[in-house]
Amino acid sequence: MNNASTLPSSRIQDAFKTQNWQALITECNKVLRKKPKDLFAHRYFGFALRRLDRNEEALSAYAKAIVYWPGDAEVLMNYGQTLLEVGKDFAAIPFFEKATKLRPEKYLTWMKLSQALYRCQNHKDGYECAKKMHAMADIHQEKVNSLVHLALHEREFGKVKEAIAHCSEALALEPTEVTAHTNRLLFMLADPDVNAEALKTAAEQYAAAVEPLYLAIRQAHDGRARSPSEHLRVGFLSPDFRNHSVMYFMEGVLAQMDRRQFTVIGLGLHGGCDSITDRAKAYVNEFIDLTNRPFPAQLEQIRQAKLDILIDLAGHTGNNGLAFMACKPAPVQATWIGYPGTTGLKTIDYLITDVHTDPPGVDYLYSEKLLRLDSRLCVYRPLIRNPLYRYQPAYAVKPSPALTNGFVTFGSCNNLGKLTDEVLATWAAIVDRVPGSKMLIEGKGFEQEETVRKYRERCLSLGFQEDHLVLLPLDARNQYLTYHQIDIALDPFPLNGGTTSMDVLWMGVPLVAMAGRSFRDRLTAGILLHLGRPEWLVESRENYIQRACDLAADVGQLNALRLGLRNELEQSILMREDRFCHRLGLSLRQTWLQWLAEARFPGQPTQQIQYVEQSWRDLPSEWMAQTMPGVGLKPGQRVSLPEAQTLMEKALQKAKEADTKAAQGSIKRPHPCWNELTALCDTVLASVPNEPFALACLAEVEHASGHTDFAVTYLRYAQTAIALNTQVN
Repeated sequence: MNNASTLPSSRIQDAFKTQNWQALITECNKVLRKKPKDLFAHRYFGFALRRLDRNEEALSAYAKAIVYWPGDAEVLMNYGQTLLEVGKDFAAIPFFEKATKLRPEKYLTWMKLSQALYRCQNHKDGYECAKKMHAMADIHQEKVNSLVHLALHEREFGKVKEAIAHCSEALALEPTEVTAHTNRLLFMLADPDVNAEALKTAAEQYAAAVEPLYLAIRQAHDGRARSPSEHLRVGFLSPDFRNHSVMYFMEGVLAQMDRRQFTVIGLGLHGGCDSITDRAKAYVNEFIDLTNRPFPAQLEQIRQAKLDILIDLAGHTGNNGLAFMACKPAPVQATWIGYPGTTGLKTIDYLITDVHTDPPGVDYLYSEKLLRLDSRLCVYRPLIRNPLYRYQPAYAVKPSPALTNGFVTFGSCNNLGKLTDEVLATWAAIVDRVPGSKMLIEGKGFEQEETVRKYRERCLSLGFQEDHLVLLPLDARNQYLTYHQIDIALDPFPLNGGTTSMDVLWMGVPLVAMAGRSFRDRLTAGILLHLGRPEWLVESRENYIQRACDLAADVGQLNALRLGLRNELEQSILMREDRFCHRLGLSLRQTWLQWLAEARFPGQPTQQIQYVEQSWRDLPSEWMAQTMPGVGLKPGQRVSLPEAQTLMEKALQKAKEADTKAAQGSIKRPHPCWNELTALCDTVLASVPNEPFALACLAEVEHASGHTDFAVTYLRYAQTAIALNTQVN
């Protein structure tokens, strides 16, 4: 076996069985010092390092292992899995591909390759892997998993009904398979033949299968000794404190939630970390990483946080924390943002929404009580990957492209899974009625010729003409920039756009949408009605077509709308984080008072109402006014905005003095102190977008670097922010 032991040492085996990862690392090191090529030590070493979040060391260990054992399928699989776990999905694919060639008869090799291909949006090859999985599955769980993988790839092809059917088939085999429940609910959202009642039934089926599993460890809470005006500990539970659509709506909340009333705790369910994660950790008062621990240990961490209110941010989406919510670790629990529908769980008290997204009369569609905010249900900020890009000319609103093209371009940058045949046929009818117009669709997989060919054939079969279509590959670098090519955005239905709808409007593009009955098909209704643009919202397919055609009829008016739309949006409650966070805080306080009332007066609604009303009157009066913004400089260090302004002023003075000294020494380039000032301004603007002093400091930075155009741009933004603040005050 070429210097490999025939079996791992007993100490390695014991450490692995007991999950004593540090001991396993120690034992593997001992073996590798004596036998640098020992196969089993190489297999276990990187695995143990990964379990302790020593990711770079784990990758380095596998890189060495693969040199010694390039033909060992287990080393290849472990290396690929580690790459997946740290978010290096494309790098993992070659290792899984080689493993499938070495062990084509092994179900697991095809499963991991299917998973990696799904993450890399290669659904054509991923679907073929899933079919191989399904053909060779011979035990119960393998059959369930293969059905789930088939469904995942089918959904991306637009085969929503087939995807739902495969999830249902998996649940028939295993009713407690959470992944199948989650995916079925997600896929049902996009099926026009699935109504809100069916969605609730499916969610209740999930709850009926899952809640009993946690009943014995469900926590009870006694509110009789608690106070209405207590400082509350509010936890946000999510796998998405990272580059994810949820953070477009959560970053402002984490940064500016009222610290007079609340301690804010982030509870992370995803091991990956990026710049957005780093910012989130700086915003919150405490951040608890729940990854890479068994469920009981994770649950105990949540309980030790002693939360008063726990808010789930995922619902029925991937890697969610609904199992923890089923254990009721906090007396008041809510679900928010991540999933546009009911969870089905009785342990979740509230679903946070608003009166336009969930109008009166739809409460019966939810297992939770509806907490309707007197604003939109969430608040948006753009360009979370690069906050300073918000002020760059490339992202400024540009005139309608029809002015130079000579024709109107309709467009959609939504997930292709939302674009059902009915949606595409409706869009084809619009383009057909507007002479010379085109339909731009941006989508995953459109960089592959075969995917484009099949999608084009589908569109042609639904009424498009060949020259009507513009199919662009999805590229994260072009987020927002693609909207420069679109005159009018078309919203999908019944599952509306979420983040995409806000992106489109922020770039100045009018949006035509269809309103349905409840959350999933009123997402955009909530946006447009709060924006004050009800004329872009319709309730029938024919009106949808007509409204799009009407907008396209006057290009001059279209351009005028475009150039003023960003300002409308930024001054509305849809983007005013200060106003939104104040209202959210008061609503959360209301849920706390209601819990106290129910604890003191069970089954007595009149007394409960009286208690809540009196408690509300007794709250500190300063809570009724908006709080001063704060700035999270780094984890554990939060300062008020005036304190942050003082820090920027000192950093600016330091940079100017350093430049003066550098000039006297004949050094021409700007001093590194300017970089420190830029980083500080970036931090402030992440917490408080459009903060005028930070923008003015960035203008000084650009001026010192000789970038006059950028300096002028920052000054314009600063002047606009000052003018708007003056109007508000």
